[in-house]
Amino acid sequence: MNYRHAYHAGNFADCMKHALLVWLVRAMQRKPGGMLVLDSHAGTGFTDLAGPEAQRTGEFHAGIARLLDDPPAPLAEYVALVRGLGLYPGSPALIRALLRPQDRLAACELHPEDHAALRRRFRGDRQVSVHHRDAWEALGALLPPAERRGLVLIDPPYEAADEFTRLAAGLVTAHGRFPAGVLAAWYPIKHRAPVRTFHAALRDAGLRDVVAAELWLRAPLDAARLNGCGLLLVNPPYGFAEAAAPILDALRSRLADEPDAGSDILRLAEE
Repeated sequence: MNYRHAYHAGNFADCMKHALLVWLVRAMQRKPGGMLVLDSHAGTGFTDLAGPEAQRTGEFHAGIARLLDDPPAPLAEYVALVRGLGLYPGSPALIRALLRPQDRLAACELHPEDHAALRRRFRGDRQVSVHHRDAWEALGALLPPAERRGLVLIDPPYEAADEFTRLAAGLVTAHGRFPAGVLAAWYPIKHRAPVRTFHAALRDAGLRDVVAAELWLRAPLDAARLNGCGLLLVNPPYGFAEAAAPILDALRSRLADEPDAGSDILRLAEE
């Protein structure tokens, strides 16, 4: 409840998560049928990068600010959406901009002030429902969707010591409720041990067709520093690995300053 994303909006982790999110939504829209996108930790929807929170950390200067001018081709649609929407659009704003008339968004936010801002943002929008509820409870309550097709984005704040454990349990719950759904979970990479344990927990739980895309700006050796991040997919759309690799390469080329930066696509469990 203490986490406020405004301090970190537009940083390298947002750029990675949101560039891949845009591709995922577009990939799922290859089929004409409607779908639900469930955003479990939605935030406020938009952040003013000129506001006091973003200016206090200045993290966006090493993130989205480096991409706005002449973005590489794999990032072009994502950057165009950021420019077109204004401020810095969070995941619910980006998702809403991509929805077709037959699609809908369910956005969950527990922080009372952020929930109020999100509700104001989407007031009167019939394609968006805003829920003031715990994300982990929502994964059971809101799935499966009536459309039987959907993307679930899980992006917790990682302030609790057991957040990786809760994330693994949440993915198992969501998959149990919605086995055909595409599940996307963002995670931080500070050092490797927690990530390895998280990946092992999903394999041990028996989840199939699991892929992780990872980007790190420096060697993940300092447990006190956000060195990289990953986006884990259960049931990734066709072609995800092939599309994610150039997106990660483009991000690394623009955002990384250290020689030990890198990226990878990991197959954690076969179909």
